[in-house]
Amino acid sequence: MTRTRTEGAAGATDTAGVRVHTVRHDDPRVRGLLDGLLEEYTERYGAEGAAAELSRYPISEFAAPHGRVVLAEIGGEVVAGGALRPYRPHGAERPDTAEFKRIWTSARHRRRGLGRTVMAALEDTARDLGYRGVILFTGPNQPEAVALYERIGYRWTDPAVIDDLPYPRAIPFERSL
Repeated sequence: MTRTRTEGAAGATDTAGVRVHTVRHDDPRVRGLLDGLLEEYTERYGAEGAAAELSRYPISEFAAPHGRVVLAEIGGEVVAGGALRPYRPHGAERPDTAEFKRIWTSARHRRRGLGRTVMAALEDTARDLGYRGVILFTGPNQPEAVALYERIGYRWTDPAVIDDLPYPRAIPFERSL
């Protein structure tokens, strides 16, 4: 499939019918991402696990000027997205490193390259904000995410060398921008 990417209005990109927006954390469309994540995490980790993850990093963690949210929409429906914030191990910010969180694609829209599109938009946004590297963590019940990160060049990082894992079984990945 050939995709064309053209700049749209107000920071949006249109890729084969998919509109990608970089927005602030308080944009009302972010609700679509959070609702999708809650459903996904509940299915994979149970209601308690989903609630714990979403409350661990409230959406205000991704506020400007150092954070943003990326949304992918088809026909006005949020079908994928992700967010970035400064990486803060033990509360001490690493100003050159962004942390990607909340990366999600609707089950109905998988296998269309949306994850790759969201990751590229997050990376572009991180570069625009001055970050030079990225760290992200995924869960053991998300093999599709692990496969995506490996395919697009993220390197697995030994969890034993990261003393601030967000949860004991977190799988860390890093990449230079």
